[in-house]
Amino acid sequence: MTRGSQRERDRERALARTGGKGKNKDDGLTPEQRRERDAKALQEKTAKKAAQAAAAASSGGGGGKGNNK
Repeated sequence: MTRGSQRERDRERALARTGGKGKNKDDGLTPEQRRERDAKALQEKTAKKAAQAAAAASSGGGGGKGNNK
C-alpha cells in the first residue's frame, strides 16, 4: 500500500520531463477535420507500405515464410 506515493512522485517527475504539457487532445480541429487528417495519414501510410511491398516483390526479396524442403 506504500506504492501510492511512489506513483504520485513518478507522475510529477514525468510531467516535469515533458515540460508540463501532459495529454492534450485539443489540437484546435473539429472532429470532421481530425477525421480527414487521420484518413489522409492512413492513406499515405498504406500507399507507402504497398510501394515497399511492390519493390520487395519485384526485386525477388523472398523474405516471406516459405517451405524450404
